Amino acid sequence: MQAIVIGATGLVGTSLTQQLAANERFSSITTLARRTAFKDLDKVNHHLVDFAALESHADLLTGDVLFSTLGTTKKQAGSLDAQRIIDVDYQLKAADIAARNGVAHLVLVSSSGANAQSANPYLQMKGALEDAVKQLPFQRISILQPSLLKGPRVGTRLGEVAGQMIMPLFTWAPGLRKYRPIHCDVVAAKMIGVALGQNQPLATYRLQEVFAP
Repeated sequence: MQAIVIGATGLVGTSLTQQLAANERFSSITTLARRTAFKDLDKVNHHLVDFAALESHADLLTGDVLFSTLGTTKKQAGSLDAQRIIDVDYQLKAADIAARNGVAHLVLVSSSGANAQSANPYLQMKGALEDAVKQLPFQRISILQPSLLKGPRVGTRLGEVAGQMIMPLFTWAPGLRKYRPIHCDVVAAKMIGVALGQNQPLATYRLQEVFAP
Protein backbone atom coordinates (compact mmCIF):
# COMPACT_ATOMS: atom_id res chain seq x y z
CA MET A 1 0.00 0.00 0.00
CA GLN A 2 1.01 3.59 -0.59
CA ALA A 3 0.37 6.02 2.27
CA ILE A 4 0.24 9.80 2.45
CA VAL A 5 0.66 11.61 5.76
CA ILE A 6 -0.07 15.30 6.26
CA GLY A 7 1.13 16.89 9.47
CA ALA A 8 3.84 14.25 9.56
CA THR A 9 6.16 16.11 11.94
CA GLY A 10 3.56 16.59 14.68
CA LEU A 11 3.10 14.38 17.73
CA VAL A 12 0.86 11.74 16.15
CA GLY A 13 2.25 12.25 12.65
CA THR A 14 5.82 11.48 13.70
CA SER A 15 4.84 8.27 15.49
CA LEU A 16 2.59 7.27 12.60
CA THR A 17 5.29 7.80 9.99
CA GLN A 18 7.80 5.77 11.98
CA GLN A 19 5.31 2.92 12.40
CA LEU A 20 4.33 3.00 8.74
CA ALA A 21 8.00 2.79 7.70
CA ALA A 22 8.37 -0.34 9.83
CA ASN A 23 5.20 -1.98 8.50
CA GLU A 24 5.74 -4.35 5.59
CA ARG A 25 2.21 -3.77 4.30
CA PHE A 26 3.19 -0.26 3.21
CA SER A 27 5.56 0.03 0.25
CA SER A 28 5.96 3.82 0.34
CA ILE A 29 5.06 6.74 2.57
CA THR A 30 4.75 10.27 1.21
CA THR A 31 4.90 12.86 3.98
CA LEU A 32 3.86 16.50 3.71
CA ALA A 33 4.94 18.87 6.46
CA ARG A 34 6.27 22.31 7.29
CA ARG A 35 9.70 21.25 8.52
CA THR A 36 12.42 18.75 7.63
CA ALA A 37 12.34 15.25 9.11
CA PHE A 38 12.72 11.50 8.46
CA LYS A 39 16.06 11.64 6.66
CA ASP A 40 16.98 8.15 7.82
CA LEU A 41 13.67 6.33 7.34
CA ASP A 42 13.43 3.92 4.43
CA LYS A 43 10.33 4.14 2.23
CA VAL A 44 9.62 7.70 3.38
CA ASN A 45 9.54 10.46 0.77
CA HIS A 46 9.41 13.68 2.77
CA HIS A 47 8.27 16.97 1.24
CA LEU A 48 8.27 20.49 2.63
CA VAL A 49 5.07 22.11 1.42
CA ASP A 50 3.18 25.37 1.61
CA PHE A 51 -0.21 24.28 2.92
CA ALA A 52 -1.66 27.58 1.75
CA ALA A 53 -0.91 26.45 -1.83
CA LEU A 54 -1.83 22.77 -1.69
CA GLU A 55 -3.09 22.69 -5.28
CA SER A 56 0.51 23.15 -6.38
CA HIS A 57 1.38 19.95 -4.48
CA ALA A 58 -1.60 17.96 -5.77
CA ASP A 59 0.63 15.37 -7.41
CA LEU A 60 1.89 14.34 -3.95
CA LEU A 61 -1.60 13.52 -2.70
CA THR A 62 -1.88 10.21 -4.53
CA GLY A 63 -1.86 6.69 -3.11
CA ASP A 64 -4.12 4.27 -1.27
CA VAL A 65 -4.74 6.01 2.05
CA LEU A 66 -4.44 9.57 3.35
CA PHE A 67 -3.60 9.94 7.03
CA SER A 68 -4.56 13.43 8.21
CA THR A 69 -2.84 14.49 11.45
CA LEU A 70 -2.33 18.20 10.90
CA GLY A 71 -3.10 20.50 13.79
CA THR A 72 -1.96 23.34 16.00
CA THR A 73 -3.03 25.37 19.03
CA LYS A 74 -4.45 28.85 19.34
CA LYS A 75 -1.24 29.96 21.06
CA GLN A 76 0.98 28.63 18.28
CA ALA A 77 -1.25 29.94 15.50
CA GLY A 78 -1.76 33.34 17.10
CA SER A 79 -5.55 33.45 16.93
CA LEU A 80 -8.62 31.25 16.58
CA ASP A 81 -9.00 32.28 12.94
CA ALA A 82 -5.41 31.27 12.19
CA GLN A 83 -5.89 28.00 14.04
CA ARG A 84 -9.01 27.25 12.00
CA ILE A 85 -7.05 27.68 8.78
CA ILE A 86 -4.65 24.93 9.85
CA ASP A 87 -7.00 22.63 11.74
CA VAL A 88 -9.90 22.83 9.27
CA ASP A 89 -9.11 24.52 5.96
CA TYR A 90 -5.77 22.89 5.19
CA GLN A 91 -6.91 19.39 6.16
CA LEU A 92 -10.15 19.71 4.22
CA LYS A 93 -8.30 20.97 1.15
CA ALA A 94 -5.82 18.09 1.31
CA ALA A 95 -8.64 15.58 1.69
CA ASP A 96 -10.54 17.10 -1.22
CA ILE A 97 -7.50 16.91 -3.51
CA ALA A 98 -6.77 13.34 -2.42
CA ALA A 99 -10.36 12.27 -3.07
CA ARG A 100 -10.24 13.83 -6.53
CA ASN A 101 -6.98 11.98 -7.14
CA GLY A 102 -8.66 8.67 -6.42
CA VAL A 103 -7.29 8.00 -2.92
CA ALA A 104 -9.67 5.39 -1.50
CA HIS A 105 -9.37 5.85 2.25
CA LEU A 106 -9.14 8.84 4.62
CA VAL A 107 -7.98 8.30 8.19
CA LEU A 108 -8.49 11.49 10.21
CA VAL A 109 -7.40 12.32 13.75
CA SER A 110 -10.10 14.44 15.36
CA SER A 111 -10.85 14.89 19.06
CA SER A 112 -13.00 13.46 21.79
CA GLY A 113 -16.08 15.69 22.07
CA ALA A 114 -15.86 17.02 18.51
CA ASN A 115 -19.14 18.68 17.61
CA ALA A 116 -19.84 21.37 15.03
CA GLN A 117 -22.43 22.86 17.41
CA SER A 118 -20.11 22.97 20.43
CA ALA A 119 -19.60 26.20 22.34
CA ASN A 120 -15.93 25.25 22.64
CA PRO A 121 -14.10 26.69 19.59
CA TYR A 122 -11.63 23.81 19.35
CA LEU A 123 -14.31 21.11 19.52
CA GLN A 124 -16.43 23.12 17.08
CA MET A 125 -13.54 23.19 14.59
CA LYS A 126 -13.01 19.45 14.89
CA GLY A 127 -16.71 18.76 14.48
CA ALA A 128 -16.96 21.02 11.45
CA LEU A 129 -14.04 19.22 9.82
CA GLU A 130 -15.58 15.83 10.50
CA ASP A 131 -18.87 16.91 8.93
CA ALA A 132 -17.10 18.33 5.88
CA VAL A 133 -14.89 15.32 5.10
CA LYS A 134 -17.89 13.01 5.31
CA GLN A 135 -19.19 14.69 2.15
CA LEU A 136 -16.09 13.79 0.13
CA PRO A 137 -16.15 10.79 -2.25
CA PHE A 138 -13.77 8.45 -0.43
CA GLN A 139 -14.56 4.75 -0.46
CA ARG A 140 -13.81 4.62 3.26
CA ILE A 141 -13.49 7.25 5.97
CA SER A 142 -12.12 6.58 9.45
CA ILE A 143 -12.39 9.23 12.16
CA LEU A 144 -10.45 8.79 15.39
CA GLN A 145 -11.45 10.81 18.45
CA PRO A 146 -8.72 10.63 21.09
CA SER A 147 -8.61 12.82 24.17
CA LEU A 148 -5.54 14.66 25.45
CA LEU A 149 -2.46 13.27 23.72
CA LYS A 150 0.65 12.15 25.56
CA GLY A 151 4.11 11.83 24.04
CA PRO A 152 7.32 13.72 23.24
CA ARG A 153 6.54 17.21 21.97
CA VAL A 154 8.63 19.86 20.26
CA GLY A 155 8.34 22.82 22.60
CA THR A 156 6.50 23.02 25.90
CA ARG A 157 2.76 23.31 26.31
CA LEU A 158 2.29 23.86 30.03
CA GLY A 159 -1.47 23.33 29.96
CA GLU A 160 -1.10 19.97 28.25
CA VAL A 161 1.66 18.87 30.61
CA ALA A 162 -0.53 19.75 33.58
CA GLY A 163 -3.46 17.95 31.99
CA GLN A 164 -1.42 14.80 31.51
CA MET A 165 -0.59 14.83 35.21
CA ILE A 166 -4.00 15.77 36.61
CA MET A 167 -6.54 14.10 34.34
CA PRO A 168 -5.63 10.48 35.21
CA LEU A 169 -6.51 11.28 38.83
CA PHE A 170 -10.20 11.74 38.07
CA THR A 171 -10.87 9.86 34.82
CA TRP A 172 -11.53 6.65 36.75
CA ALA A 173 -15.00 8.03 37.52
CA PRO A 174 -18.06 6.82 35.55
CA GLY A 175 -18.58 8.85 32.40
CA LEU A 176 -15.09 10.36 32.41
CA ARG A 177 -13.10 7.47 31.00
CA LYS A 178 -13.27 8.91 27.48
CA TYR A 179 -11.20 11.91 28.66
CA ARG A 180 -8.28 9.78 29.85
CA PRO A 181 -4.98 10.93 28.26
CA ILE A 182 -3.68 8.58 25.58
CA HIS A 183 -0.21 8.11 24.13
CA CYS A 184 0.43 9.18 20.55
CA ASP A 185 1.92 5.75 19.74
CA VAL A 186 -1.40 4.07 20.58
CA VAL A 187 -3.32 6.49 18.37
CA ALA A 188 -0.86 5.97 15.49
CA ALA A 189 -1.08 2.19 15.81
CA LYS A 190 -4.87 2.37 15.71
CA MET A 191 -4.74 4.53 12.59
CA ILE A 192 -2.74 1.86 10.83
CA GLY A 193 -5.06 -0.83 12.12
CA VAL A 194 -8.18 0.80 10.71
CA ALA A 195 -6.41 1.62 7.45
CA LEU A 196 -5.71 -2.08 6.98
CA GLY A 197 -8.87 -3.51 8.49
CA GLN A 198 -11.89 -1.24 8.10
CA ASN A 199 -14.43 -2.42 5.54
CA GLN A 200 -17.41 -0.15 6.20
CA PRO A 201 -17.65 3.16 4.34
CA LEU A 202 -17.65 5.31 7.48
CA ALA A 203 -16.57 4.60 11.04
CA THR A 204 -15.87 6.79 14.06
CA TYR A 205 -13.58 5.38 16.73
CA ARG A 206 -14.15 6.92 20.14
CA LEU A 207 -11.61 6.83 22.92
CA GLN A 208 -13.55 4.75 25.39
CA GLU A 209 -14.37 2.11 22.77
CA VAL A 210 -11.06 1.82 20.97
CA PHE A 211 -8.30 2.74 23.35
CA ALA A 212 -9.51 1.34 26.67
CA PRO A 213 -6.87 -0.92 28.29
